[in-house]
Amino acid sequence: MTEPVSIPHPLPEPLVELIARRFRVIGEPMRIRVLDALRDGPLTINELTEALGASQQNVSKHVGVLAQAGIVAREKDGNRVRCSIADDTIFELCELVCGGLRQQVAGLDQLLGGGAA
Repeated sequence: MTEPVSIPHPLPEPLVELIARRFRVIGEPMRIRVLDALRDGPLTINELTEALGASQQNVSKHVGVLAQAGIVAREKDGNRVRCSIADDTIFELCELVCGGLRQQVAGLDQLLGGGAA
């Protein structure tokens, strides 16, 4: 876990733009799938392509966006490109989102009568 950072309030406009850009980068389903595939360790573009059942061109495009944002690192390995997570805090964010979704689904389940009382 990373150390908590003091966030100014109200947020300065440049920071708002940076935050929005980060959310836009990870707000694409294929990029979330790429990050999830890299969770267990580095993979080549070919391994990612196979794991995700997507075209090499599509995977490369999304890895490029994630790399440009500093979330994924790319390293030449002979004639292959090996990808890895460059910013582990991305998984902390995913855990927070998943936890929130879990609570939301549990609450909805209770409202619909599916939860144990």
